[in-house]
Amino acid sequence: MGIFDLFNKGDNKSGILNTDNGISGPTFLKGFTEHIEKPKDLHSHEWRRKLRTATGNRKFKIKFYGALHEDYSNLIVETDFAPALVYAVDIVTGEEILLFDGCKHGYNAMFCDTFTPEQITNRPLANQYKDSNGNEVFEITISTYYGIDYEDEFREEVDTNGLLELIDGTKMDFESVKRNGYDTLQIWATNTNGEIVEVVSEELA
Repeated sequence: MGIFDLFNKGDNKSGILNTDNGISGPTFLKGFTEHIEKPKDLHSHEWRRKLRTATGNRKFKIKFYGALHEDYSNLIVETDFAPALVYAVDIVTGEEILLFDGCKHGYNAMFCDTFTPEQITNRPLANQYKDSNGNEVFEITISTYYGIDYEDEFREEVDTNGLLELIDGTKMDFESVKRNGYDTLQIWATNTNGEIVEVVSEELA
């Protein structure tokens, strides 16, 4: 699937009116997104939204801890020290919105991988994202994919309070686990000229 096809509002063969397909996305993005009208090739297990603040702002800068991929320099990836950490910054208010924390989000971070306190806390957001033309302001689209059957895998491990223990020893309510434990993440940025670039592409399970 081509990147521009994803945002093509024409030829909506599926007949889907918007991205309200019954999938609940990450809890930390609640209140910060809006539906996409006539989405192209929306998968049944995909949650896809555009970023928008509570006040309706849709333009953001992106700051991050991480590195740029050697071969695909548009992609933010982990460093040798720690996973990536990515925030959107409202260009009007300066409000910061967490988009991705590789130490906390996704199946592997929640159930497989462990990190030291230094890896978790010592990730300064010193980098500001620019596309290949030097643009720094974008509209942002996010997709998370849910191909893991949490009910089948963890149902018996949920305690009487509805909590499930993660690999770091903390507990999270089961519904939040299912929403934040996605297996794939994609983030796209659209500059003011309408050009689209993929900023994050992570397989997390």
